[in-house]
Amino acid sequence: MSAADRATPVSDAEAAILFDSLRDAKGLVLAVSGGPDSTALLLLAARWRQRQKHGPALLAVTVDHGLRPEAHAEAEAVKRMAKQSGVAHRMMRWTGRKPKSGLQKAAREARYRLLAEAARKIGADYVLTAHTRDDQAETVLIRMSRGSGITGLGGMTSVAPFPVGGAGRVKLVRPLLDLPKARLTATVAAAGLEYADDPSNRDPRFTRARLRAAMPALAREGLTAARLAQLARRLQRAEVALEVAVVSAWTALAQERTGEMPVVTFGDGYLALPEEVQVRLLGRAIAGVGDEGPVELGKLEALHSALVEGHPRLRRTLAGAIVTRDGDRLIVERAPARRKLRPARARRTPLNHGATLQPQPGQTALK
Repeated sequence: MSAADRATPVSDAEAAILFDSLRDAKGLVLAVSGGPDSTALLLLAARWRQRQKHGPALLAVTVDHGLRPEAHAEAEAVKRMAKQSGVAHRMMRWTGRKPKSGLQKAAREARYRLLAEAARKIGADYVLTAHTRDDQAETVLIRMSRGSGITGLGGMTSVAPFPVGGAGRVKLVRPLLDLPKARLTATVAAAGLEYADDPSNRDPRFTRARLRAAMPALAREGLTAARLAQLARRLQRAEVALEVAVVSAWTALAQERTGEMPVVTFGDGYLALPEEVQVRLLGRAIAGVGDEGPVELGKLEALHSALVEGHPRLRRTLAGAIVTRDGDRLIVERAPARRKLRPARARRTPLNHGATLQPQPGQTALK
């Protein structure tokens, strides 16, 4: 697609394809911040819904994070646009103290919690966000820089479980994920609408903003947003194939014992499997048996290497699970609860006037 094509507005026919799978939903929550991408989402969804005799109720939700003084005015502008488009609007606010570190992550989680809350209140099935192909490319680069595996490098999917606060029922949909940002900006411009500019999108303190600034230089080397998005799609395809292989291997090899102290045992064929399948089986077993949360990929890979390359009688712990290699078998069981140690009583030493107390190990001398 040429630069000129990328800058053409999204047509009504294209919008019909983008939203067609949602026509039987009970309700749709549109996450609209007031920027160009989410303004295009509001405009396109409203036009699509107006052409339907029957269809889901639409609710545009703007989250004011309380981080910028302009945010309230921007939410009011979205409210006016929504009214002009025939879409109900609700503003929700992130209250409470804001963290000094990890602010963007905390703000994102708060936004998702509030969007899920809005969806539950109106009985909506889906929350729609305006993520674009450019966002997908940035996500792939961020995850690449953090050493993600195949799953992470697959980036965002067009439909996903809700990340925070969805309670398993509300789904997250990104209908614009295959479109470049330039086309959404062109769509808003063609409609004569104004949009907000969030300066945090260019703040070099944030990883995404730094990578966004680097994208033109990467594109000159051929690493365009389109190619990074294509990489994500290919890895998503590989992920599906790998998961089919993992499920098949689990069915064939895993022996499970449930209860308070669950155990998973892999039979003789485990070590004959492809390494990626072995790692995934081990990770799935630890996640199911352990009780200390998600397993980090790097730690999982290190454990797998130790088990496969080490002594045929070996035992290691990870994420609340004990993993034992017994010849060609692998046994994953719940680690016993850690006992809390009582703090040792301080030993009293009588002091003479003018004496200096010599420190015990781990203490500091009195002066």
